[in-house]
Amino acid sequence: MDLQFSIIIPVYNRPDELDELLLSLVTQDFKENFEVVVVEDGSNLTSKHIIGKFKDKLNINYLTKDNSGPGLSRNFGMQNAKGNYYIILDSDCILPENYLTIVLETLLNEYTDAFGGADAAHPSFTTIQKAINYAMTSVLTTGGLRGNKNLKKFQPRSFNMGISKKAFLKTGGFSALHFGEDINLTFRLWENNFETQFIEEAYVYHKRRVNWTSFFRQTFNFGAARPILNRLHPNTGKITYWFPSIFVISSLLSLVGLLFHFNWFALFFTGYFILIFFDALFKNKNVIVAILSIVATLVMFFGYGLGFLQSMFRLSILSKSPEDTFPKMFR
Repeated sequence: MDLQFSIIIPVYNRPDELDELLLSLVTQDFKENFEVVVVEDGSNLTSKHIIGKFKDKLNINYLTKDNSGPGLSRNFGMQNAKGNYYIILDSDCILPENYLTIVLETLLNEYTDAFGGADAAHPSFTTIQKAINYAMTSVLTTGGLRGNKNLKKFQPRSFNMGISKKAFLKTGGFSALHFGEDINLTFRLWENNFETQFIEEAYVYHKRRVNWTSFFRQTFNFGAARPILNRLHPNTGKITYWFPSIFVISSLLSLVGLLFHFNWFALFFTGYFILIFFDALFKNKNVIVAILSIVATLVMFFGYGLGFLQSMFRLSILSKSPEDTFPKMFR
């Protein structure tokens, strides 16, 4: 099988991030040729000077367009790419040097028209970045959904995924959704009988340059997108999608219970957070990261849970359409 990779990177006002990502592409141990397609999505702070640094080191196709969001920018990049298999990365990622080699070897051994990889914390990350990475990837918080090799039908995430040219042309790529667009694409891949897989070793270092406020806003939007995706793709809902909302309600009830000397809920949550602390401490060998991992878990659960509940209320109780519920997701 002759696989020709095109790396698709949408970027918006983040030239420094792109600099780090392109440097990690230069240092790949990959022996085959590959193309890098950078799509400048209407940035005010462009990456043109960064592209100039790498034009003699990488085969770069630098494209500019009006701002439309990451999904449509990825489509634009794929439409102008020369390869037959597209690897999509966010600009805030850094690749281990064997990333492309692992992807190629895996696809040659077990081909699928789409794949997803995991994200990891680089030793140079800040304590907050490491804590957020823990919250987003731990079995104790998300069930390991972003890194579970045993999942039979993996839902690739757009910060680290691949899709064949054939599958892109058949599905039309990403929709205009600004949140959950990668999951929406996965559902349409499955509806068109394309298989996906999780490549465990094809991980990226995902920097997630966010603070607590932006992390809450991000997870809120993720939670709000899920009921909309369920509406757009009936029969895809799962009880597990309710878990963060149940967490929010239960934690609030535990505080009320303390007023009436009912301590069981509070004891449960205390035990849970102690478990998170020691698990994060074991994985990161840093007390501060372990403490912040509890904070990150709370922010993630409350963000996702409240976003999910608000979206469910608007869709079910108010009988709003998905576009009316969260119009910014469809810009």
